[in-house]
Amino acid sequence: MHYITRLNSNLIITYHPAVMKRELDIVVLSDVHLGTYGCHANELLNYLKSIKPGMLILNGDFIDMWQFRKRYFPKEHIQVIQQVLKMASRGVKVYYITGNHDDALRRYSDFSAGNILLRDKLILQLAGKTCWIFHGDIFDLFIRYSPYVSRLGGKGYDLLIWLNRSINKLRRAMGLPRMSFAKKVKYRVKEAIKFISDFEKTALQLAAEEDYDYVICGHIHRPIMRTEEVQGKKVTYLNSGDWVENLTALEYNWGRWSIYEYDETDYQYVNPRLFVKEVLEEDEDAVATRPSMEEVYLEIVSKPVSGKQASS
Repeated sequence: MHYITRLNSNLIITYHPAVMKRELDIVVLSDVHLGTYGCHANELLNYLKSIKPGMLILNGDFIDMWQFRKRYFPKEHIQVIQQVLKMASRGVKVYYITGNHDDALRRYSDFSAGNILLRDKLILQLAGKTCWIFHGDIFDLFIRYSPYVSRLGGKGYDLLIWLNRSINKLRRAMGLPRMSFAKKVKYRVKEAIKFISDFEKTALQLAAEEDYDYVICGHIHRPIMRTEEVQGKKVTYLNSGDWVENLTALEYNWGRWSIYEYDETDYQYVNPRLFVKEVLEEDEDAVATRPSMEEVYLEIVSKPVSGKQASS
């Protein structure tokens, strides 16, 4: 989102989201898969810099330890981690909930360091409602896992994502929107559709049995929000999607959940001729100490002009 002020018919000042942050109560991200070719780290970094949440929940597969290779961990991926740490240092409570691709961290569950807390699941009370948050890979034990979905989640999936990114570069050059071929394939194959349907149904049933009002998962890379009545109890299922195919997050503010979908046009300036250098995150604290426009003006008029001292 851009914040635009028109001073007159010729001048437009555009405030970039990295400076004008949206204040949110809770943000849920899942399936970022840092360390893989499919991760959209630049886009995620733009999003993180544009928000100011009270709580950030990383709901599994934030760092992909299954695919991790020392030879591939770009600076953009490191910057995402740095941004999360910076948010925690500024008072944002960060919950890292383990998933199947970072399950090695489960041996350290319940570890806390300042505002960073490592958990396997999280239960929150929000406006009198109970919210159950976990990654969702546990459901693989209850659902008959489709061989097709298994293959799609392996090397074939990684190849498809790599090809997808290459094709999307060409699409952007041609002025066409980004598209996810992996998502199109998954949503058109009968076995994949059944797996996703069973996953969501299982989540709703277990949440109803445990008397939870909300159940929030990741894992299947499908952002959705739906409410069902299960065993006489109304339960809302939410999935935060991912930052490989959909580039989505869950946002909670003013007592309501919503799905955020990344749009690159929200992070572009309206008029490139009026480009204003973005305030860097590490320099934000210095902004308050900068001189006012009045002080700058007095400094200018007091300087010598054409070899003569300005009159007092």
